[in-house]
Formats: sequence, structure tokens, C-alpha cells
Amino acid sequence: MTNSPIGIFDSGIGGLSVAVAMADLLPEETFLYVADNAYAPYGPRSAESILERSRKITRYLLASGAKMVVVACNTATSIAIDTLREDYPAIPFVGMEPAVKPAADANGVGVLATTATLRSHRYLKLRNKYLSGKPVFEDACVGLVPLIEAEPSGSPLLAIRLQEILDPMLQNGIDTLVLGCTHYPLIKEEIEAICGPAVNVIDPSSAAARQVQRLLKKRGLLTSLSKGFPGTRGLAHIFATSGTSAPLQRALHQLPGLNRNRKLIVPQVHF
Repeated sequence: MTNSPIGIFDSGIGGLSVAVAMADLLPEETFLYVADNAYAPYGPRSAESILERSRKITRYLLASGAKMVVVACNTATSIAIDTLREDYPAIPFVGMEPAVKPAADANGVGVLATTATLRSHRYLKLRNKYLSGKPVFEDACVGLVPLIEAEPSGSPLLAIRLQEILDPMLQNGIDTLVLGCTHYPLIKEEIEAICGPAVNVIDPSSAAARQVQRLLKKRGLLTSLSKGFPGTRGLAHIFATSGTSAPLQRALHQLPGLNRNRKLIVPQVHF
């Protein structure tokens, strides 16, 4: 299985922020990425619906030969990853959590995440452990994920919505902002431009990529390319969607590290 792809899924293009970090750290690995954009965003959906989608996509990834599954979605991680690990105990899973631990030394913390994530036991436990007694300002960012899916970087509509979300937090004096959804690092530059240099914007993508690397090493699943074995085929990332491929096409053109190794995009796959 060492030369099998790493399976990655998200409700849409957000998980590409994790895939980019993985590609930087593990340039020899190949990815099979699923964007479940026909059912996006996950945030307003019921826990039962999110779990059902996560199970169906995981079955697809494993049937396609994935050696690991990265749940590159904070919402799906908070609701589904424990069940997925129980369903497939032999498969390594890596999930996403709001990076509140790195914010433990902050004076005031803003957290951007979906409603489902902010209500989840996993997030509440982390907040109580690392941010107890600190002023924490949360926003479910209603409507932001669909805008990121639909609008290009630099969109005035995106800028207006971000200003609406971030201005109240900035007025309350936050010095740290946690990006609790994998879509948000895709617009990190826009977020940092509004927040200014005094606010530390925390993106958990690199930490997730390092966990992927650790687990692959531990399980002996690093591709033979990284071990210097000859005769292995070149990179060929595959991307699949449950809806239109347009958001993925647009996003990948802005991410050359992934796009240059793209084999194809398969739209409207039924998971």
C-alpha cells in the first residue's frame, strides 16, 4: 500500500489548504481528493447528515485504494472522525481541530468556525482546556464558505463579508485569530489585510500535515519514492467532486503546487 494515494475529503475546496501543506511536506505522495460540494456547506447540516456523508466518502476513498484518510474539514472531524476510526480500525485517520492550543498565551482570541464546530464537544473541551478565563469571541461565519466556493480571491463580496465578521472582534481587542475551518486559510491574505500585523492569524494546516507525516512513518506507509526506490510512477493527484468542478478548477489554478501534478478532475461522482 505504500504507493497508494492519501485520501482527503472536505465539503468543498477548503481541504485544499491542507493538501497544499501536505504537498510541501510530502512532495512524493499522491492524493485522491474529494470535494463534497453538492452537499456544502456542512456547517448548517445535522450531525446525522454529516456523519452519513463522511461514511459514504470514506468508503469511496478506501475502495479506491487510499492508504490513509485525512478528514480535511473541521466540521466533519468534530462529528464523524471518532466513528470512522471505529468503523475502520486498521486505517490511519487524521482530522482537523480548531487550533486553540497555540492561542493559549493570547490576551484576546477570535475563533472563526462553523456552527457545528462551535457547538461540538471536541471544540468546547479544547476551549475550556486552553482558553479558560480568556475573552473569546466566536463567529459562525454564516455565508462565508459558499462565498469562498463561488468567488475568486480579491472578490469585493468576500471583503465585505469578512469585514462584517472581523470588525466586532477587532473592536474587542483580539490579538489572535484562530481559523477553525479549512476554507479560511484559502483567504488568509485577505483576513490578515483586515486584521493587520498586530493580530496573529493561526492556520492549522501545517500541523495537520506534520501529523500525516508522523502517522505514515509510524505505519510504514511512506511512498517508496521518498525512500529512493527506482521505477515508481510520477505524481498524479486525482480530484473528485459530488457537484460542479468549477470551484476546484478555479482554486487549483491558484495553487500551482497541486495543479502541476493534477491528473484530472472527476465531477459529479455519486458517493
